[in-house]
Amino acid sequence: MLAGAGLFGQRDSSERAEWNRPVPPFRIIGNIYYVGVSGVTSFLITTAQGHILLDGGFPETAPLIEKNVATLGFRIRDVKILLNSHAHYDHCGGLAELKRLSGAEMVASRADAEVLESGRISFEGWKNSGFPPVKVDRVIADGETVPLGDAVLTANLTPGHTKGCTTWTVPVLDAGKTHHVVFFCSTSVPGYRLVSNPKYPQIASDYERTFARLRQLPCDVFLAPHGGFFHLDEKRPRLAKGGANPFVDPTEFRAFLDNSERDFERELKKQQANVRN
Repeated sequence: MLAGAGLFGQRDSSERAEWNRPVPPFRIIGNIYYVGVSGVTSFLITTAQGHILLDGGFPETAPLIEKNVATLGFRIRDVKILLNSHAHYDHCGGLAELKRLSGAEMVASRADAEVLESGRISFEGWKNSGFPPVKVDRVIADGETVPLGDAVLTANLTPGHTKGCTTWTVPVLDAGKTHHVVFFCSTSVPGYRLVSNPKYPQIASDYERTFARLRQLPCDVFLAPHGGFFHLDEKRPRLAKGGANPFVDPTEFRAFLDNSERDFERELKKQQANVRN
């Protein structure tokens, strides 16, 4: 699943519609809320000074995100900052409309900002990869922060899945305890050319550095651009029942990285062998 997740360029319209199916929004932990849809995620981080919205789904996801925000009792106009995990159209397609609705500042890494503003993916060659371009107001570098109210998110550049793939981290206070939350970008390899890629020559080494970097991040709550990565559908009903928060699991992120890195290494070795032969 990890190697193929997010490969929407080869998915038909019925699969895309299924991934865009509405789901009820809910509070995950502290001031972090789920406002995404069935297959692609979006997260709202609330503060008294306004809100931060991470990822915009497909172009057709934007009104569903707006509705989810309203269902929770918040206003899209109070979203002050838009963030993106990575510039693939199933995660950034709705950002232009969400920016229009909110008037928020769009913040992104330099490499992904170029893609966001062009409306075209730069190297994968997917079908149906275009999306409404969105103007980036602030280009953020590795280790820089995005503060709003009492929330301070840190940008961790983790390239490979895209050249500007950004994993966002934030400490969150819940029930008197601080938790380290990781909004993971992605490390899947959906049909990418890892060897002798003329449009992304350093793609394999970027993945390798990214795995090392991600292992250094403290993580109590693992969130990601696809719910399947962090077992969203299993945890949501457990959370509703009460008791210990199932989203708090300090072991989950490391286990996910172990599996994802094995998938990457397997694909890299396969492509290297094909080149030699």
